[in-house]
Amino acid sequence: MLDLRSAALQWQAAARPAVVVTVGATQGSVPRETGTRLLVAADEVLGTIGGGHLELQAIADARALLAQGASAAAFEQRFALGPSLGQCCGGALTLHFTPLAQDTPATWDGERPRFFLQLYGAGHVGRAIVKLLADLPCRVQWVDEREAEFPSGPLPPHIEKVCVEPVQAEVAAAPPGAFFLVLTHSHALDLALAEAILARGDAAWFGLIGSKTKRARFEHRLLARGFAPEAVAGLVCPIGLPGLAGKQPEVLAVSVVAQLLLAAPPP
Repeated sequence: MLDLRSAALQWQAAARPAVVVTVGATQGSVPRETGTRLLVAADEVLGTIGGGHLELQAIADARALLAQGASAAAFEQRFALGPSLGQCCGGALTLHFTPLAQDTPATWDGERPRFFLQLYGAGHVGRAIVKLLADLPCRVQWVDEREAEFPSGPLPPHIEKVCVEPVQAEVAAAPPGAFFLVLTHSHALDLALAEAILARGDAAWFGLIGSKTKRARFEHRLLARGFAPEAVAGLVCPIGLPGLAGKQPEVLAVSVVAQLLLAAPPP
């Protein structure tokens, strides 16, 4: 996930000339919400305010401001997306253009995570899901007892690798209202995790990889161990959006990440 604030602070510390483009007041249908930022240097652009003609114009205006050098001063400009830019959105918004040297990135609010996820399992599906989550505003604890299953190299700051045994002990560390996704190599471990997650009673979403047959067996075992029928009914298994066929890890990952986003509160 791109951390625009960190990038802006690094550029500012290096005295790199750049302009911050910020979406201000909006009216009607617009590509991005108030507070969205774009960081523009002469040879690089980070972030997005929605793409299309609006973003191209904003980049051009920002680089024109950069060309003024030390005399550059912040300004704002209002755009009516239909009449002035020919975009179908039809709304209007104000963009603020500020030389990075005059801005205060340390005070910017970071993008709020859409959800907190404990992801259990670093196998093929787990790795495919993490690849997609790497570019999304969320927080992830990726848990597995097998160090060798995790990919080499660093993970994005919002994804934390947790190699621990027994893994089910980590369930208690999740915040209230967390999402849980269980994809381990062992049905016995899946069941132990399911018990720990349901025992909390506060999961916002709980998904378990497996077939309808696995779900039926787990339901029977969980009910036999005293879990309430309504709690067991909330278990999502099989995982993935109904109707999206394909068992390849990458296909399942797309389907599951879409399911997580649908389950999360609106941003």
